[in-house]
Amino acid sequence: MTDERYSGEKFTDEESAFLRHVRFGELPARPAPDDLVAQTESESDPRRDTPPDLNPAVQG
Repeated sequence: MTDERYSGEKFTDEESAFLRHVRFGELPARPAPDDLVAQTESESDPRRDTPPDLNPAVQG
């Protein structure tokens, strides 16, 4: 499968950056350090130890 959009031209880094800017626009502003939140990992998924809810109509 060939990509019809690729013309085979090589661009400099500056040209590529300009083309990205034209295609995608400005990047959003970076969040302030005060807006960042540290992630904490839980030990395990609490749903793994819980049996699935069984439908009493199906159990008979």
